[in-house]
Amino acid sequence: MTRLLVNIDHVATLRNARGERFPDPVQAAVLCETALADGIVFHLREDRRHIRDDDARRLLDNVQGKVDFEHSLEPEIVDICCALQPDLATLVPERREELTTEGGLDVLGHTARLKRVIPQLHDAGVDEVALFVDPIADHIRAAADLGANAIELHTGEYANAATLGEAQRQLTRLANASRLAHELGMGVHAGHGLDYHNFPAFRAQMPFLDEVSIGFAIIARALWVGLPAAVGEMRDIVKGSK
Repeated sequence: MTRLLVNIDHVATLRNARGERFPDPVQAAVLCETALADGIVFHLREDRRHIRDDDARRLLDNVQGKVDFEHSLEPEIVDICCALQPDLATLVPERREELTTEGGLDVLGHTARLKRVIPQLHDAGVDEVALFVDPIADHIRAAADLGANAIELHTGEYANAATLGEAQRQLTRLANASRLAHELGMGVHAGHGLDYHNFPAFRAQMPFLDEVSIGFAIIARALWVGLPAAVGEMRDIVKGSK
């Protein structure tokens, strides 16, 4: 059954907007776990625009389920991930001027760096390393060759599709990418733009989906119903009970 990991970056974004000490992303993570989320995701960016170093340390100390540490290939951040030893490190592209991650990692363009970083993470005790990729066969094959345990499929083009036809085209691409990753022996994760409305169609056509990372939709929904209820609603959808 597909696992739901909740991204709590936007809780830190709200805290940092006023320079306050609250809301605390670690407290949010604990609430997500009480609502039976399978794990927590956070992205430690180079500019520390939301999650900060102390947040990352406290999350590793307090989260009981799976922890997915998203980060770029920047050596300083890679070293922090190695020191904290999360369950999963997901390597993502990062540009300072972007509002949020805009696409998958250029695996072919970063092969030399990935050949160093993936073994570095494994040697430090990070059991699982995933690459955040677009549904492009050459990038998925390269991820397998480089020793990645899993891919996280970038679902933004599906989530932002303007027509049903375009949404279906993106679903077909994602499903084919999932099959290929599975054939190559990698786990299949997915995330970016998935929400309460578009996830059911995605789930219905995605084979071999091990876990999803969902953040913004849950945090936004929590403004109306509270965080535990928002997580619970999404969990029911992900697990197929709704």
